[in-house]
Amino acid sequence: MTDLTVWLEATGAVAGAGGLGYAKIRAPRVYWSLVGMPVTWGRFALSYRSTMDVCGLTVQPSGLRAFMTRSVARREVQPVPPRIRRVRGTSTGLRVTLRLPAGLEPADVIASSERLRHAWGVHSVTVMETKPGYVELRMTGYDVLRRVRMPRRAHPRDMVVPVALREDGTAFERDYRAAPMALTLGANQSGKSMYQRNLIKGLAQLPVALVGIDCKRGVEQTAYASRLSALVTSPDDAASLLGVLVAEMEDRFDLLSRHGVSDLWELPESARPVPVVVLVDEIAELFLISSKKDEERRERIVTALIRLAQMARAVGIHLEICGQRFGSELGKGATMLRAQLTGRVVHRVNDKQTAEMGLNDVAPDAVPVASLIPMERPGTAVAADSSGGWSKIRTPNTTRDEVVAVCRAFAHLVPDLPMLDPFRPAAPVVPAPAAGPSLVKPRPVTP
Repeated sequence: MTDLTVWLEATGAVAGAGGLGYAKIRAPRVYWSLVGMPVTWGRFALSYRSTMDVCGLTVQPSGLRAFMTRSVARREVQPVPPRIRRVRGTSTGLRVTLRLPAGLEPADVIASSERLRHAWGVHSVTVMETKPGYVELRMTGYDVLRRVRMPRRAHPRDMVVPVALREDGTAFERDYRAAPMALTLGANQSGKSMYQRNLIKGLAQLPVALVGIDCKRGVEQTAYASRLSALVTSPDDAASLLGVLVAEMEDRFDLLSRHGVSDLWELPESARPVPVVVLVDEIAELFLISSKKDEERRERIVTALIRLAQMARAVGIHLEICGQRFGSELGKGATMLRAQLTGRVVHRVNDKQTAEMGLNDVAPDAVPVASLIPMERPGTAVAADSSGGWSKIRTPNTTRDEVVAVCRAFAHLVPDLPMLDPFRPAAPVVPAPAAGPSLVKPRPVTP
């Protein structure tokens, strides 16, 4: 009987260890909640003061505090680390709110994030300033970008579209009111198309006009024709469409003047025009020319794009420009246009110079990270903006059929914009799936 008990206990221990090992690989959230978070929390609590001290994140106490410590408490005066205000566990890591003592700034904690990561044995440590004097350490217990699962609360709303997952487990959102113009760069098979799919999937559910410019004969954007207000597939048509958008921009400025406001969102809702998002796939096709006779067309395209990038934010016209490279080799106007694109997303690139084109002027610290994205991680990118902040992201694997289904379901949101009627793509009438009441039968669109 004793031998049987020992055998059962040993078998149970082996099975438990095997189950935890399986969960660590196949169900990292479960493993983190059961094992990783308690161990990391304990390690953090026991080693916090010593870790902060060796990382140089402590300061000498004030004279009064030192006097009280020596005279009243009869203890040795020690350097003061940031005070812990809150520790909260999540399904992906720990969130620690710290109150910085006088003499420390968030940049000091950011500079030590790698040392903190190794000291506490977590996958990554991201430092976010929440308000003056306070920072939040976002510790991620495992590689959340290995299998991307978007947070449940990530839904499109008010010109904000969640398109990817950050390395700290939060959603990366494309906020058109904060960053109205954006540039996406990356080599072939790096995940640019996947990023655009997620972007179109989110935008299709919002009351906006989507305008596609796909000079690769429409191979990427034609499938989404049921939700597009306009689609052009050649540089000549693109020049005409951009000219129409510039004219629309000027008409909207006249509207703002008549109402005495300076921004589209200050208009009363009844008089507010619908926002327009222009999706440009492979920007190089609009800049490059094959003969001298194409120079006049190129000049019109570049001028229109620069004017839209400089001024169209106030009237609700936004640019999403995508390409493999975007530098001075494209010719006159390229760098001037790039300087107006606030948001930057750089996927895997073939050379460091391409990463510098997208990031060096807004977040130079992110250039080495973008240059080292592995080929086996498609969809991984570095997202930055003009504030200097950046984060590593990865888009979820969304199939083209999923995006097409969403575009058809929300085809009724295509706004009535007469100036875009000549460019309206023809979409076949396809019955909507009878899976639930949320899907709306698309209406036929005439060219």
